[in-house]
Amino acid sequence: MAEASDTAPSETCARAIEVRGTVQGVGFRPFVWRLAQRFGVAGRVRNVNGVVQIRAEGEQQDVEAFCEALRSEAPPLAVVGEVTWDGVETSGAVGFEVDSSLGGAEGERFVPPDASTCPACLEELFDPNDRRYRYAFINCTDCGPRFTIIEDLPYDRERTCMSVFQMCEECSREYLDPANRRFHAEPVACPKCGPRLTLWDTSGRETLGDPIEAAAALLGDGKILALKGLGGFHLACSAIDDAAVSELRWRKSRPDKPFAVMIRDLEAARGLFDMSRDEEELLGSRIAPIVLVRDKGGLAPSVAPGHRRQGAMLPSTPLHHLLLRETDLPLVMTSGNLSEEPICIGNDEARERLGGLADAIMTHDREIVARYDDSVMLISDGRPRVFRRARSLAPSPVELPAEVAPVLGCGAELNATFCLASGRNAFLSQHIGDFDSEEAERAYTDALACYRRLFGIEPEAVAHDLHPDFLSTRFAERTGLPSVPVGHHHAHIAAVMAEHQLPGPVIGVAFDGFGLGDDGTAWGGEFLVCDWKGATRAGRLRQVRQPGGDAAVRDPARMALAHAMDAGVLEEAAELLGEGASAASVVEAQVSSGLGSPLTSSAGRLFDAVSALAGVCRLATYEGQPAMLLEQAAEVGAIPEYPFGVEDEGGVLVLDTRPMIAAIVGDLSRGIGPGSVAGRFHRTLVSAVLEICRITRGGTGIDTVCLSGGVFQNELLTSNVVASLAACGFQVFVSEKVPAGDGGISLGQVLVAHGKMEE
Repeated sequence: MAEASDTAPSETCARAIEVRGTVQGVGFRPFVWRLAQRFGVAGRVRNVNGVVQIRAEGEQQDVEAFCEALRSEAPPLAVVGEVTWDGVETSGAVGFEVDSSLGGAEGERFVPPDASTCPACLEELFDPNDRRYRYAFINCTDCGPRFTIIEDLPYDRERTCMSVFQMCEECSREYLDPANRRFHAEPVACPKCGPRLTLWDTSGRETLGDPIEAAAALLGDGKILALKGLGGFHLACSAIDDAAVSELRWRKSRPDKPFAVMIRDLEAARGLFDMSRDEEELLGSRIAPIVLVRDKGGLAPSVAPGHRRQGAMLPSTPLHHLLLRETDLPLVMTSGNLSEEPICIGNDEARERLGGLADAIMTHDREIVARYDDSVMLISDGRPRVFRRARSLAPSPVELPAEVAPVLGCGAELNATFCLASGRNAFLSQHIGDFDSEEAERAYTDALACYRRLFGIEPEAVAHDLHPDFLSTRFAERTGLPSVPVGHHHAHIAAVMAEHQLPGPVIGVAFDGFGLGDDGTAWGGEFLVCDWKGATRAGRLRQVRQPGGDAAVRDPARMALAHAMDAGVLEEAAELLGEGASAASVVEAQVSSGLGSPLTSSAGRLFDAVSALAGVCRLATYEGQPAMLLEQAAEVGAIPEYPFGVEDEGGVLVLDTRPMIAAIVGDLSRGIGPGSVAGRFHRTLVSAVLEICRITRGGTGIDTVCLSGGVFQNELLTSNVVASLAACGFQVFVSEKVPAGDGGISLGQVLVAHGKMEE
């Protein structure tokens, strides 16, 4: 007689499961199928309106383990927001099936961003025995293009630009096999059936031979190559050939702004840059962004003139891996356009726009659906911060702290983005560029049409900047939707509040170059007390005249003279600047009359003034150049701080910069070096921010501070302000996933619009 078992048999159960989040186009259904095989679970899985629906039945302990693994073991590109289930009757199902997607206008619609080449595909790419050996379009469910090829949802091949490529028998077999990592990898292809590379000369003729080898030879000879990537064309040249880099600068009309550099792999990067472990991890991550890292001096001097940091990135596509392996050179990799134009994406467009910039054009026959620049990030105090949000980050949504009605935020003028929001999801667009031309407006309009189509959001209101002459404001007016004007600096702070789920009120410190204020003057050094609905100006920098208006942005010496005149040291400053008496007298006349010289409280213009006085930058050829170079020049240990004052003017605290400017001019006149002056200036601004925040806390009881605006992309300033405030008991929040500059404005606009519409 058999002995009775001590273990009771497990009960069977069945569950109807729903998984929400970014779960389309990331290999989620084959992942579910593999889990079902592992746990012996029967049933089915399918996509329905952006939600993964699963019916699972089996022994209870196996079904429970299966449900737990859905979240804890999700595919690398998936973002699982919620896993819910209900118990249902068992049906006696046998086996586990993967059903086709069902889609429509309703439901959640998330689109995964593009992802850099995964290790498995990279191994195949360089395996001579693999059928995709050296194939520039290798991909699988864990990597490759997504957002840049999707035309509509649900995400299936027929709704992507890959629909024109008929899969061969071998690719089709992989595509239909749930056990294969290319199961429903919509861009799947091989040399037999997929896109192909072409190398053109400047006349548009196709060159003979292997395009990769020919392109690498050109780069080795100091030539400039236009290269079609995931979201647009790059311009590339050798980053150790100063003549080639200088020629690229001349052709691109980009005299000084740093270029990004692509390096073959982490080992090669370690030879060129001094990187922390966090920087290495970010550089080698699936995002594969441009990471600002400390330079060792191994690149051509003209790659990033005047900067101690370089913008480094690793190859993000198979094509880049092949080219970097073939050249064995670090390559300048900058956007394919003239300076400040939208990035070029079409083959015919490349012939027309890039023919005069490049010596050859490497292209392919896969269409780019969405224009997509490279993301830029920095590790600050051990945490990654986004400076430019684009490839591999957009269009992932930012979760809002409240449910909002469908609304469009139109952004600002520089570093333009838009934001489509509905419910708790804010779809912040990729970086588009400066919204200041017809070409930029077309790029903006095309991108917005793509977002509206993909995410199914039809805005019921539009939020825009206060400035009536911004093209983004005019665009908002033409939509015909109810409009909500939002203060520029309020939007900056609201973007931080949105990212960190803060209801307010907060003390907002918004430092940038320019934004039209509530009083019609130029703001840019602001202390606000705000929530989602409104903002009150609690403090500001002392206003000075901006001689010649926008001309002073390009000529920082004008701001130096204006600040010096305000501080009573004009003659000494003119001598430092080497300005003749006539130049100083012109600025003096402009400031005295106010003609064409608006008042400004801008922190950006204050940085310009100090940079020019110190001889660090007296001619600006790109946005923020004087401030960036001043940060680079600063001696971190420079002490003591300069004097400053804080005065109450009608309930608004005013940071009096006159004592500081006078002391700076005095130091420089005595021969104190620019590094010491720059370091002491940064230290002084940190103390001034702390002082005004402490006074504001005393009057309001608010101890939460949000820092935003382009000036807070300055790591030295931001890190020290955060540390100083935290040491005095403040909770401090900065932009991390969203740019601190104008690239985050549109996100803040939608949150403020929600607050105002709720009133």
